[in-house]
Amino acid sequence: MMDEEHGTLAQSPTDDNIYTLGRMGEHNVVIAHLPSGRMGTTTAAAVAAGMKARFRALQFVLLVGIGGGAPSDEADIRLGDVVVSQPTATHGGVIQYDHGKRTPRGFQRTASLNQPPRLLLTALAKVQANQFSGRGLLSHLLFSTFGANPYFSRGHAGPDQLFLPGYCHVRGATCTACDPSQIVKRAPRYPEASIVAHYGTIASGNQVMRDGVARDLISSELDGVLCFEMEAAGLMNEFPCLVIRGICDYADSHKNKAWQPFAAAVAAAQAKEILAAIPGHEAAAPLAGGQRADRLGLAGLGPMGKEQEHGGFSPVIFSGTNHGGFQMGVNYGTINGI
Repeated sequence: MMDEEHGTLAQSPTDDNIYTLGRMGEHNVVIAHLPSGRMGTTTAAAVAAGMKARFRALQFVLLVGIGGGAPSDEADIRLGDVVVSQPTATHGGVIQYDHGKRTPRGFQRTASLNQPPRLLLTALAKVQANQFSGRGLLSHLLFSTFGANPYFSRGHAGPDQLFLPGYCHVRGATCTACDPSQIVKRAPRYPEASIVAHYGTIASGNQVMRDGVARDLISSELDGVLCFEMEAAGLMNEFPCLVIRGICDYADSHKNKAWQPFAAAVAAAQAKEILAAIPGHEAAAPLAGGQRADRLGLAGLGPMGKEQEHGGFSPVIFSGTNHGGFQMGVNYGTINGI
């Protein structure tokens, strides 16, 4: 994913994160990984806090990885699509769906999360305009970065099957034993292998979402969320970010690992397209102790190639596996605290 890799930083005695440094386009990038087997909003916030303390000129974050889609009549979300958080009239782009209080009238959500920085929303508007006019870079970046590796190919992922919300998975790692009559009939997409980017609200929380009925209920209560994940709510108020999720399952009992590599690659390509829309202030210099950084820090949340529930999938810069992500921040000036 990196256009150029830089040297390795010495480990800090006060920071447990391990960083990978490099360049992506005009931006210098730093990647950090979530500890293996750890997931959720608290762990993500701790990793981000460590990165922010060490890279003190960091300006913003992109949280990138995989998530569980919430398809609806309004949003024709398919496996391998990508969802990007975008503020709406009622939400700031991410909502913590499991934070609130239980009352006699039911569960009342109380969490209020910040919107992404204006610079990221401006870049997102530029990316959307390019995509709508046929000048988007997503497919090109996906192929140029991952095309030579069959592990990240769409063909490696298997079939895209959306089952009725109330039909539960039968058994096994795949849906070969499930009743095909319970598959939702959807209109074919043309071209068949096209990737669609969706923009709107992402639901974040510490609970694993693998229930089709609960997925649809929560989505409708929140004015139509597009996907579910487990890290963004831990960052938005302290470290506002844009959240990018490749869709690897439908957040129901049929979820499995098959689509995770391809979905992670799609999310990474979308992140790279958004970075390309943000001009660099000056030529990027290699990140090293005391040297000047141009723009960007990238922190990957999640263990490399390890399975978590709603953690991220992490081949190179992605994180963990099920519904997590890696995170990106902009860095201006000298790299301090190294």
